[in-house]
Amino acid sequence: MGSYVLGRLVQTGLLIVVVTLLTFLLITQAPGGPAILLDPNMSPEQAAELRRALGLDEPFHIQYWRWLGQIVRGNLGTSYSIGQPVLDLIKSVLPNTLLLSATALVLSIGLAIPAGIISAARRYSFTDHLVTFASFFGISMPVFWYGLILILVFSINLGWLPSGGMRNLEGASGPLDVAKHLIMPAIVLATANIAQLARYTRSAMVTVLNEDYIRTARSKGLGEQVILYRHALRNAMIPVLTAAGLLVPRLVGGAAVTETVFAWPGMGSLAVRSAFARDYPTIMGITLVVSLVVIVTTLIVDLLYVMRTHGSDSTDGRKAEWRRYR
Repeated sequence: MGSYVLGRLVQTGLLIVVVTLLTFLLITQAPGGPAILLDPNMSPEQAAELRRALGLDEPFHIQYWRWLGQIVRGNLGTSYSIGQPVLDLIKSVLPNTLLLSATALVLSIGLAIPAGIISAARRYSFTDHLVTFASFFGISMPVFWYGLILILVFSINLGWLPSGGMRNLEGASGPLDVAKHLIMPAIVLATANIAQLARYTRSAMVTVLNEDYIRTARSKGLGEQVILYRHALRNAMIPVLTAAGLLVPRLVGGAAVTETVFAWPGMGSLAVRSAFARDYPTIMGITLVVSLVVIVTTLIVDLLYVMRTHGSDSTDGRKAEWRRYR
């Protein structure tokens, strides 16, 4: 167990280095340059001087090692387009992204797992077909189109919800106002994850419900609710909760389109603006933070799953249930 954890930590460190290297290479070596150098009022001499001041005239490996050295010292650099420290920019928008991602995660787990359980318990019924159709619809639907449809219906036509932003620009703004702005982007961000997690839950429950000890429990006269929630759900939830844990990095890393559509002031919208401005330090800082969140969260879920299966294997749990009803 200890050697496995050590190996995973080493892999995590190497993966972070590889991600930063590839991202830095793609950004800095792409045609063009930072938008700050494309100012029409700037002469070629002034642009060349600015490139030297920013270190953009140096070879790639020198730029990368200088940036990596700054990262080690806790300095993410200064934004080209805004002129503020990148770390301060990220600190100002990261809580907004975490709020949106956490709300979407709660929606995903709270709706997907019960839907998957009901779908598995009522296989091939109308409810099962309805959940299956909704799941395929949620997985297939483009995020930007879905967001625009919600804005058109609930903001423009009905006027129930604000179309974008995080707070009301006119008048008082409080938790209720933030919650109203949060509803639509959270639903959009959670929809695809609800669909996938519901299908995953259904598959896991169907597998467990076909086990011998479940049939034995039914033959002993136990009620269907007891069998479903006390015995089947316990074994089915091990892989489901692991999949739910892996939703966290997906929600944090995949919020760019949703935040852009709803003008939500988070990491995703900041990343899109920085990409259009070719703001190298900001793009690299956001990529580093998101990569750390994704990799560390995945590592924690992986280790928790290994600890759980190492402590009590699910197959042993099924055998214990089987012996219990024999």
